[in-house]
Formats: sequence, structure tokens, C-alpha cells
Amino acid sequence: MKRILKIAGITIAAVLLIAVALPFVIDVNSFRPKLEAEASSAVGRQVKVGNLSLSILSGSVSAHDITIADDPAFSKDPFLRAQSIDVGVELLPLIFSKALHVTNIELKKPEIVLLHTTDGRWNFSSMGANSRPTSAAQASASGSSQPTNLSVGKLKVKEGRVSVNQANSSRSPHVYDNVKIEVHNFSFASQFPFTLTADLPGGGTMALDGTAGPINPNDASATPLQAKMEVKHLDLAASGFVEPSTGISGFADFQGNVISDGRLLHTRGTLNAEKLKVAQKGSPAGRPVQVKYAVDHDLQKRAGTLTEGEISMGRAIAKLTGNYSMRGDSTLLNMKLNAPGMPVDDLEAMLPAVGVVLPSGSQLKGGTLSTALAIQGPTDKPVITGPIRLADSQLAGFDLGSKLSAISAFSGANTGSNTAIQILSTDTRVAPDGVRTDNINLIIPALGVLTGSGTISPSGALNYKMTANLSGGAVGGLTQIAGVSNRMGSIPFFIQGTSSNPKFVPDVQGMMSGQLKSRLPANDTGKRSPFDAIKGLFGRKKKPPK
Repeated sequence: MKRILKIAGITIAAVLLIAVALPFVIDVNSFRPKLEAEASSAVGRQVKVGNLSLSILSGSVSAHDITIADDPAFSKDPFLRAQSIDVGVELLPLIFSKALHVTNIELKKPEIVLLHTTDGRWNFSSMGANSRPTSAAQASASGSSQPTNLSVGKLKVKEGRVSVNQANSSRSPHVYDNVKIEVHNFSFASQFPFTLTADLPGGGTMALDGTAGPINPNDASATPLQAKMEVKHLDLAASGFVEPSTGISGFADFQGNVISDGRLLHTRGTLNAEKLKVAQKGSPAGRPVQVKYAVDHDLQKRAGTLTEGEISMGRAIAKLTGNYSMRGDSTLLNMKLNAPGMPVDDLEAMLPAVGVVLPSGSQLKGGTLSTALAIQGPTDKPVITGPIRLADSQLAGFDLGSKLSAISAFSGANTGSNTAIQILSTDTRVAPDGVRTDNINLIIPALGVLTGSGTISPSGALNYKMTANLSGGAVGGLTQIAGVSNRMGSIPFFIQGTSSNPKFVPDVQGMMSGQLKSRLPANDTGKRSPFDAIKGLFGRKKKPPK
């Protein structure tokens, strides 16, 4: 037994001695030109590797200062820099035949720069393209029509950093930190499983789990892919997922799937957003919003179709469908939003997010809101048109009768501290130059029917010309001057001020014009002259007594 232990001890000592001595015997740097050539051929870019060292115990070759060149059409700076790389190798072929067989690669602290053009090309699209013969003659000369087939049992990226930006842009890039990638059975010519995690710009995390490949030899960005995606606490504004010019912001969690054959991409998922804002002048929504969607995207045409879009806030549900196309820096929309009978109580918290400002201290309560809107134009400057109808609601905390009392004709109006709204319908146009509402028809039981049209400037200034057809006790002092009966009155007025503090101003000219019409006496031609109207307004001059 002692002899066996002694032999075992001597054997272990010999192995350790060999493990210590071999790195000095084998000049692993002699493999560097071959390693650089193989890697450069595989990715189609110049690859530089620093000093190599061999560890027999771990069966790996280590290197420092690795760089991969960028596409010269994008940048002269490296596409990738890494502090170090560990390459697992099969020791026996390395020792006895000096053949380098890679089993695994671990890249530590790489910095990768992703750049794209306005037409959708990426600086990694050409990776691998130069390794494939471009003609039959080249294929015959090389003896193969396939790119160099570098295969690795396991590939890892640890503590990576990826920056994303537009080529030749002065804007700051969006940076993804703590990037971790793990790939098994990697090969340019076959499908391989992968996982990816990263910290997102502005906070939050992202995780992808799926399969990719084979690598498209002509355009790496068109490589087939299918994966599950999960995003937590995504900052919509800081992440770079949406353009800042759209005014969209908030925090979101997302779960979904992505499937691409390299030409068509299909994605489906659910996004839950908090503090959502979708307008430049808006403010965060007061409750969570859920979005379920499905998109078919043509990678070559850079256009797609939103086949399913459901936006919900409680029981308030809107359906969004349509098409989009990416043109340079802009994305053009051609969408339709249908939302019949949305409960106002569930929707009210969303109004600030879309830029709707109610009078200060007021809020909508009860009833339903319906709309069918067309959304067209670039995402940062869309034009939204369509009808809006509010039914059986009330503007709580707003006494319309009191506001109208500044116009004497409304002195008898009493709507109470909460203004009940039976119907409000209008045709709306929302554009970068402001909001226009036409064909307004507002029925307020305590007051009557208000009609008119007007605009809201981008700063919130109101410019409305309205007419009130009064009924019942709403008929007040100036109604007699305006030629109004005791049962029904028609009073023109303006709404000025701002959305948060509207001002009601009498339309004196409109009142006088109506009075002139009502008192216009006929002349010899059967028509009435303005002069006669004025005489009728102030009474005829009495004849002197005889």
C-alpha cells in the first residue's frame, strides 16, 4: 500500500513538474499569427491579439489587448476592444502536433461600439462577409464556397459594455453596461443557443434567451433569430428605444417573443408602463397602462404592420392598428385608434399623459368617451384627426354658470359646482401647430346647447367662438337686448385665456349683428338697410305734438 501511495505521489509530482515546465518549453506565441489569421478570416475584419500565455493546469491560452477593426465605412476606431481573452484548447494536439483546437472562449471586459446609418445599415452587418468567396473563380481557387467555419464549444462575454449610436452623430451614445453573453456550440454555419443579459441606459435590465444562426455571410444583421425577451424597469426616454423628440417617457416592464428569418421579423408581447407620457406638453399618467401588441416588420424595407394593438387602463380599452415605415431618422405612421365607450373614471388619469389640460381644480367624472382617430405623419410630429364624443359625464369642481356670469346674458345660469354634461361631440385635429375642434355640440341640461369651433395653441391659449342657445332659467339680462324670448336665447361669446384658466368674454359685435338682423325694417325693395336697423334698435323719433 505504501508503495502504491509512493508511486502515486511521484506521478503527481511529475505531472505538476510538467505542468510548470511546459509553458516555458512551448512557445505559445508562435500560434499567435495563426490565431489572428483564423479569427480575421472568420469575422472578415482584422483581429489583433497581444501577448499569449499558456496554462497547462487550466488548459487555456490567455491573451491581452484584443482588438477587432470596424468597417472602414463607419469608423477608423476599433469595433471591439477587450482587456483579455481566455481560449480553452485541447492539450494533446497542442503538445504533440502543435495543432490549436479551441474548446471555449471567455472574453473579459470588452467594449463594443455599434453604429448605424439613417438607412438602417449597421457596422456589424459586414462581419464575416469577407471570408466568403464572391465569385466562382474565387471559390475554386480557395477550394471552398463556405466561410471559415470557426466552431467553439462555449463562448462567454463577461462585464461587457456596448454603446449604440448613429454614425457620424454628435449625440451621446446609449450605453449598455454589465453585458453578459453565453453561447454554446457556436458556429458560423449552424444554429446555436445563447443567453444575453445587460443593464439598460438610465436603469433597468434586459434578458434574451433563445437561438440564433446560421450567421448570414453577407449581412450579419440578417441572421435568423428566435428568443424570449424580458425587460424590467425600462426608462423609455433614456434607453434609446424611442426618439426623445416624440415626447414619450415613463417606466415599463416588458415580456415578449422575437422571431426572425433574416428577412421578416415578428414580435409579440405585453408592456406594462407606469408614469407614461406620450405628448411633449403632457404630464405622467396617474395610473398604470398596459399595451399588448403584435408587429410584422420587413427588415429590408424597414417597414411593418401593427397587426394587434390593445391599450388598456382599467376598463378603458382602445384598439390601435396600422402601418409604419422608417425613412432616414424618421418613422412615418399610418394608424387608426378605435375606442368606443371607454369609462371616463378609468380614462381620466390618462388625460394629462396625452396633453389634455382641464380647468384648474376640475376633473371629469362618470360617463363614457368614444373616439375613432386617424394618426398620420412622423412619430415626433403626427397629425391626429377624428371625432370625439363624451356622454353622461360631469366636469367636477368647475362651475360653468359662475364663469359665464361675466356675460350678463348668462346671469340667470346656475350649473352648480359640478357642471353636468349630457353630450359633448366635436371633430378634432391635433397637430404640431396646435389643436382645432370644429362642429362642437355641447349639451348642458342646466344651461342649454353650446355650439361653435376654435383652437388651442401649443402653449395652451384658447381662441373659441361659441354660441349658447339658452333654455329656461338660463335666459338672463341681456337676452332682451339681444332679441331673445323668455323661453329660448341665442348668445354669442368667446372663450379665451388658457386651458387651465378659461375666460368667457361677450361677443358684443355678434350680439349687435343679431340685433340688427332681428330689427331690420324692409325698404321699397323689400330689403332692410343697416340705417333702418339702427333706428329700430333705438326707437323711432317721435313726431312733435301738434
